[in-house]
Amino acid sequence: MTSGFFSGQLLRGLAVRVLFFLTLALLPMGLIAISQTRQIAEDNRLRAELSLLAVTEQVASGERAIIQQAASTAAALGPIVLLKQENTVQCSDLLRAYQQENTKYSLVGFINADGIMACSSASREIDFSDDPYFSIAVERPGLMVTKIEEARSTGGTVTVVTAPVFEDAELVGFIAVSIPFETFQNVDQPQLPLMPTALLIFNKEGEVLTSKKGLDVSGMELPETVSLKNFVGQPADIFRAPNTDGVDRVFTVYPLVENAVYALGVWPDDVSHLNPGLLTRLSTLLPIAMWAASLVVAFWALNRLAIRHIRKLGRQMRRFAINRNLPRNVLGAGVPTELVEMEAAFINMGESILRDEATLEDSLREKNILLKEVHHRVKNNLQLISSIMNMQIRQAKTEDAGRVLRRLQERILSLATVHKNLYQTDDLARVDASVLLHEVVNQILAVGLAPGSNVDVTQQYAPISLDADDAAPLTLLVSEAMTNALKNIDQDGSSDSAIRIELTAVDAENAMLLLSNTKGAVTQQEGTGLGSRLIEAFARQLNGRVEINDSDDSYRITVTFPVPQDAKQVYDY
Repeated sequence: MTSGFFSGQLLRGLAVRVLFFLTLALLPMGLIAISQTRQIAEDNRLRAELSLLAVTEQVASGERAIIQQAASTAAALGPIVLLKQENTVQCSDLLRAYQQENTKYSLVGFINADGIMACSSASREIDFSDDPYFSIAVERPGLMVTKIEEARSTGGTVTVVTAPVFEDAELVGFIAVSIPFETFQNVDQPQLPLMPTALLIFNKEGEVLTSKKGLDVSGMELPETVSLKNFVGQPADIFRAPNTDGVDRVFTVYPLVENAVYALGVWPDDVSHLNPGLLTRLSTLLPIAMWAASLVVAFWALNRLAIRHIRKLGRQMRRFAINRNLPRNVLGAGVPTELVEMEAAFINMGESILRDEATLEDSLREKNILLKEVHHRVKNNLQLISSIMNMQIRQAKTEDAGRVLRRLQERILSLATVHKNLYQTDDLARVDASVLLHEVVNQILAVGLAPGSNVDVTQQYAPISLDADDAAPLTLLVSEAMTNALKNIDQDGSSDSAIRIELTAVDAENAMLLLSNTKGAVTQQEGTGLGSRLIEAFARQLNGRVEINDSDDSYRITVTFPVPQDAKQVYDY
């Protein structure tokens, strides 16, 4: 419960609210900064990818030049061969002469549409009609680059560039240019600051044509989960995938000859161009750092300029509320003007309150003195009346008249006792019922009990504080009850007579008065019933309830009445 209260107080505090609104104010700028940072990071990534693709293109530039030159040769020889194809000898001499001038080609020939190569630099006829690559070329005529492990013309591994030859839109054959495998191996590799782990050249069938590190080594660097044929007809691309050995790699695919030949660059997974540096990573945290720094500065400034002074002012107000002490040390220099004015207003208000309270205390003191004087004078007047009545009692001609006057005198003395207790106490609005009843009962006993009566009187009172308005009816009620008890007990000393009077607190809101007495053996003269009526009347003034239990040997009166809730009540006495 306490932790929830303090957490609620904290959330409603000035600092938390200011920081919340500051966060709302910085939120749009923070979102813009994060968006721009992400855009910059994305641009850097794209530039890094373009850089890797450019390196891939540059490293494969030698192979690209060889293949493009062979494709250009095939395209250029096609029209010439069409003019010479009727004369196989002249056609072969032409191609042989061209091949001898370009030693990087092992064979240059023309394959008829039926698969027979009669015109070639090999000076012999070769049948390709059953070759699977020839079937593919016929089905999809176009520039095609293939690798042959054992060439029919030379017996070695060659890369064949095949270009279709058309006459009047009709396919008449293909120009085939064979490039020995060694030609690619002897290509000068450019020396760049950043080099791929491996570089592979593959055709549109996904077949690896050549590699910088040999086909065996490069075969292990192929992507395990991605087919090379997926990149045919696609622009340059970059992707991540494990190689056939399960090692994570970055792959770059760059088209060397459109829809025919592609270069595959293999890079380590931690290549620096694709992994952002420390500054790049920190830049992504910059908006958050700026937001946190802004909150820290705002909190420090708010605490230094306002909150600590407000707390000090609050402590001053609490001290004033507790002990009415105005602050001795006011807020110092550097405090905002608004807080200084607030403190000055508080001090002025406190001084005004102290002056008003002093005036009220003086007025209250004078009123108490006057009230005490009133109660004292009333008590003196009542005692004077009692003295006069005492003189009248001594002059009474009959015993009944003396008894009536004595009862009236007891009631007057009870009222005098109430006023005496009121002016002797500091609180004129409250009177201690235990002290009041004890004095009243003893006063009645002193007058009503004859010497040697041997009556056992038990008194027990809880210290209950009563209003002045309740003290008088309670005192008169006890006086009537005690008079009735003294009238009914046996005072000749021959029997065990007893009177018991108690005042107890029933609970926090009610008290109970109990008065019981024994009855004498001699039957008393029947009374007028005035005492009982007075007891009922006084109980009604107390808003109480009377219960009377009258038996042959005892008489018991119980009065339960409410007391003020702020009255002092003691239960263990």
